[in-house]
Amino acid sequence: MTRAQRYTNIAAVVLPFAAFFAAVIVFWNEAITWRDVIIMVTLYVIAALGITIGYHRMLTHRAFQAKPWVSYTFAIMGSMGVQGPVINWVADHRKHHAHTDEEGDPHSPHVGPASEGVLGPLKGLYHAHIGWLFSEQGRANRRKYAPDLMEDPGMKAISRNFHWIALGSLALPALLGFLFSGFTLHGALTGFLWGGLVRVFFLHHVTWSINSICHFFGTRRFGTEDHSTNVAWLALPSMGEAWHHNHHAFPRSAQAGLRGVEKAMDPSMWVINGLERLGLVWNVVRITPERQAEKQAQAGGAAAPVKQAA
Repeated sequence: MTRAQRYTNIAAVVLPFAAFFAAVIVFWNEAITWRDVIIMVTLYVIAALGITIGYHRMLTHRAFQAKPWVSYTFAIMGSMGVQGPVINWVADHRKHHAHTDEEGDPHSPHVGPASEGVLGPLKGLYHAHIGWLFSEQGRANRRKYAPDLMEDPGMKAISRNFHWIALGSLALPALLGFLFSGFTLHGALTGFLWGGLVRVFFLHHVTWSINSICHFFGTRRFGTEDHSTNVAWLALPSMGEAWHHNHHAFPRSAQAGLRGVEKAMDPSMWVINGLERLGLVWNVVRITPERQAEKQAQAGGAAAPVKQAA
């Protein structure tokens, strides 16, 4: 990781964090309006779906095929989440699946720091949540883990221009706040604060919680060789990604929520279903109940709570 990349990562973590506390402590009830909330939630959903549908299910796992302009649109939406260039993100995540919760996993809470001393679990959770960004993010070999994207000129262009897209995703809420407030500087500033920095803060920590919480606490029902878990209360803010144990059991599945209430709490799949009906995506991978039952039988058939995976 270059010095510039390291400083960029530090800024991407620290600035939204500082902005969140400034917004809550200093500006709450003084500098937030329904306009700001609408801008923040709308851009959060757009960027989150870009990460979950674009970066993750479509580009990392090829859970469905899509028209090129659809793929590029979701890659741009994901870049608005300020989590790194699309090719780097995909390479890191494929490396995670290749070495899940073993040496070589970029962000497991169960290897490296997690095995050292009494505070090992806390160190592991910190590493999986934030620490890996300063030591491992972007280090996966892109030619090895993402050769398909390296051969796609459109994806290379989007990845190369990530910083401009990220900056644009911060400028956009300021512009919207300016326009919707009647062309006021105050509207631009609060739009930037809530729809820009605070929105990035929330999306970052929800995404990073999949790396940390969803490999440490939660429930499991399938026979997998890792420590992945399902965490229901994270399902909606993560657009369904918190059904993470399901995902590790069936990585190519377009669905993370596989049954009952899980399906109702997988917003990313709602969108994929809609795109499929419009003919914009196809070959959507779904897991049959029979395959689920077979995989569940390997784990003894029970959904067991996990406090700490040993």
